[in-house]
Amino acid sequence: MLVAATAGACGSSEPAPRVTVTTTQTVTAAPSSPPAQDEGVALKMGTEQTLQDDQGVTFTVQALEYQQPFKGPQPEKPDASLGGDTWATVKAKVCDGSGGPLIVDQSVWSLSYADGTSIATTGLNGGDMPKPEFPVEKTLSPGRCAAGLISFPVPGKKTPDRISYELGGSSPIEWAVRK
Repeated sequence: MLVAATAGACGSSEPAPRVTVTTTQTVTAAPSSPPAQDEGVALKMGTEQTLQDDQGVTFTVQALEYQQPFKGPQPEKPDASLGGDTWATVKAKVCDGSGGPLIVDQSVWSLSYADGTSIATTGLNGGDMPKPEFPVEKTLSPGRCAAGLISFPVPGKKTPDRISYELGGSSPIEWAVRK
């Protein structure tokens, strides 16, 4: 803000002195934390979300990519009992931020469709499943990450709207799948 004032001397031929006052304001930014996901609004693919489990362990989770059909070496077509006719994959990453060990697993991930249906992981791993696989029941130490592909048996002509990550009893974190 700039304030100017002019003072005049009566009867003087000299120009009046000019006085300038400057005010400086310091603004300190408040510490920020990642915004919580708005309920019903899916995150953009690749967005990192910070969470805390019931043991107080802080960690980050990301869905990085969705591929349907999986474009790498093809495992055998899903068995009819699994409910899909082709394999799709989610590339996922979870990092233990602090607070102690964190157990990561594929079972908390699923696919959600516009018609209200969803597809869970099969629990299958190893063999000819797409690699590198996201771990099953792996313990992470603070500061460590786990990443890899999670396979889903999906109907080839139907694409999910969202990828969901849901720990027991908590609201799901969801990422939008581009069509």
